Amino acid sequence: MFVAIPRFPLLDSALDIATLSLILALLLFSFLSFFFILHLRLKSQTAPYLHGFSSLWTVKLILVSSIALWSLAELLQAPFLRRRYLYPSPLSLNQQAGLCRLHSILSLGLFQPAFLVTLLFLVNVSIKQQNPRSVWIVTFVLGTCLPLVSLQSFTHFSSPIYPHLPDYFFQSSVHFRDGFGNETVLCTNPLLGTIVFGAFTILYCLCFLLSCWKVISLVINKGLRARIYGLAVGVLIPLPVQVVLLVMSAFSEPGKPAFGGIKFGIFVAPLLCAAVSESILVFRPIADALSAVGDCCLWDPLPAVKETETTTFAGGP
Repeated sequence: MFVAIPRFPLLDSALDIATLSLILALLLFSFLSFFFILHLRLKSQTAPYLHGFSSLWTVKLILVSSIALWSLAELLQAPFLRRRYLYPSPLSLNQQAGLCRLHSILSLGLFQPAFLVTLLFLVNVSIKQQNPRSVWIVTFVLGTCLPLVSLQSFTHFSSPIYPHLPDYFFQSSVHFRDGFGNETVLCTNPLLGTIVFGAFTILYCLCFLLSCWKVISLVINKGLRARIYGLAVGVLIPLPVQVVLLVMSAFSEPGKPAFGGIKFGIFVAPLLCAAVSESILVFRPIADALSAVGDCCLWDPLPAVKETETTTFAGGP
């Protein structure tokens, strides 16, 4: 069954371009962070004084990798890719609907929780004297995300179990025909999956707030305290906003300008969280460490030397 929905080409094009540009920017930033992590790790093999700054390199790699995977997963729901780069589309409407379902499960059940859990783990271990083993880190992340993936998968395939519930509880896509007669698929967010992600977000925000409070209580450097406050704002504000927008999208009419704006907000909220996390916990500490030894010409080494002598936040003991 198709629903005829008038489209707004100018608005769609602007949102498509903005979405693609932000995804490419985050992927580029993740690539640079990945390169800096490996560069510092290799340099620490010949510079013992850098061992402390590269001790959490495995956790940071997991964080950057999960953010990059989340960015790539966002392309699955982008209809402009199917319209422009898969034309004539080799995918049937049912296959496109399957991609929307896959995106919803991977994004809200695996990749975004993975980088959020890794972020929380990184904040907690950055103030400890001993760093955990890599196996424990991977086990912790997978142990948290696998139940979420299972619950998200259940919410997408449980409509026969609850036939009395409205479609928007389980619906992850809508087939529609626009004003030009083109048939396509628009990805949506099932309300039941949003409830699962919302419960995870509430618990996560409480744990993250407690972790940030513990770090702030131990840090006396004003610059580091400002970074921690910035990290807290960059995480604790976008995540609740994302959940609110997810709920609103379940009751919005697909294809309308308001729905497009809501979907764009759902995408931007975790993107801001990811960008702030990479900048504060990955890119900036590594840049400070490299500039402290005169290996990075983009930063003034003198302030960094003073700072790296007084901090271990996200850089190891």
